[in-house]
Amino acid sequence: MSMIISVSPPCLRPGLWKASRGTVRMSAAEIKLPTISLSSMTVKPPSHPTYDLKGIIKLALSEDAGDRGDVTCMATIPSEMEVEAYFLAKEDGVLAGIALVELVFHEVDPSLKVEWSQADGDYVHKGVQFGKVTGRAYSVVVAERVALNFMQRMSGIATLTKAMADAARPACILETRKTAPGLRLVDKWAVLIGGGKNHRMGLFDMVMIKDNHISIAGGVTNAIRSVDMYLQQKNLKMEVEVETRTLDEVLEVLQYASQSETSVTRIMLDNMVVPLPDGDVDVSMLEEAVKLINGKFETEASGNVTLETVHKIGQTGVTYISSGALTHSVKALDISLKIDTELALKVGRRTKRA
Repeated sequence: MSMIISVSPPCLRPGLWKASRGTVRMSAAEIKLPTISLSSMTVKPPSHPTYDLKGIIKLALSEDAGDRGDVTCMATIPSEMEVEAYFLAKEDGVLAGIALVELVFHEVDPSLKVEWSQADGDYVHKGVQFGKVTGRAYSVVVAERVALNFMQRMSGIATLTKAMADAARPACILETRKTAPGLRLVDKWAVLIGGGKNHRMGLFDMVMIKDNHISIAGGVTNAIRSVDMYLQQKNLKMEVEVETRTLDEVLEVLQYASQSETSVTRIMLDNMVVPLPDGDVDVSMLEEAVKLINGKFETEASGNVTLETVHKIGQTGVTYISSGALTHSVKALDISLKIDTELALKVGRRTKRA
């Protein structure tokens, strides 16, 4: 079942305060853009067969409103008063969540008008105003915290992803399934905006043979053989990744693949980056594993991946580097929405946050 939601796409360049309107059609499988060019939404969200993005927005607003609504707004704000509120960056970082923020404001009040001078993926500096929302004051304030919660989290993820992706080259940076419950698509969308790539969305779209599967199956070979048989029986074609923790396990995968037709497409090289006492890492085991595989499969380094180590890991020849920290340890980017921007900037400078 589809839902039609009017939004203003984040396509405007710095210095151009314009409001643009379009239609976003959200289905259970993906968000489609029948009337907006793909360039209008800087980065489309990833696809998911059951994820209800509008439902997540409704849930976030509902937990805020409870069974009474915003009692403070009802007590202090005249129902027909209109205001302009400005988005203000209070630290440097990569902006993410513009399209989602517009959905939040529209859910609260479709008459609200949202305008941007920046787009998802743009780098913003502390003290910069990068967007504004105009309309009923009550609606703006009710939507404010939920909109900012999404944008701050997404921008924090995008900021770290951008730094990691730049440092990891020529390897590609991936997140994992270590996302906030209920925010899987939102977190992974932010990774895309930050310049990373998505790992599997969930348990359904890729076979990933992990250590526990291997232990239960009785070894690497048995686990891969079982997956190959299952996919053949079910007539399924999908990517298959197998985790290895030692060079012997890498060799076991390669030996099996040399003797049998297999669906394996990627080998994870887990914890083959060894921390050293001086804070550096030893990547010699990882390099040896990559040489053994010799391009026969994609490779993915996992474990001990930080902003400080990712560049060295990326030079080993691995295809991908995965980091759970992109989403499970995210530091939200400090962003506010202010009606009295002059006072907000004054206070921000006093506290060194603007």
